[in-house]
Amino acid sequence: MNPTWFRREATGCLTLSLHIQPGAKKTEIAGLHGDALKIRLAAPPVDGKANECLVAFLAKELEVPQAQVELASGATSRRKRLRVKGASEEAIARLIANAD
Repeated sequence: MNPTWFRREATGCLTLSLHIQPGAKKTEIAGLHGDALKIRLAAPPVDGKANECLVAFLAKELEVPQAQVELASGATSRRKRLRVKGASEEAIARLIANAD
């Protein structure tokens, strides 16, 4: 199982390629959008609120502290890359399953 939006680095970190839809009714995984995982966010794209919501959502989904989820690129774009440290194999498998 090797989705195009998901990559495990040699350091053990995960790099996720995401397509974000801010201002949705609820925060949820919405499947795939090309080669990225699409996530709908209930937060507006104002003053970094959507980025904060995204980090909190993925930290909860992957069962890691928010400090272990880092926005690597795309702070002002719908297309983002996140780096996650310390996620368990079970949490990763659930995230991949939710994307299908």
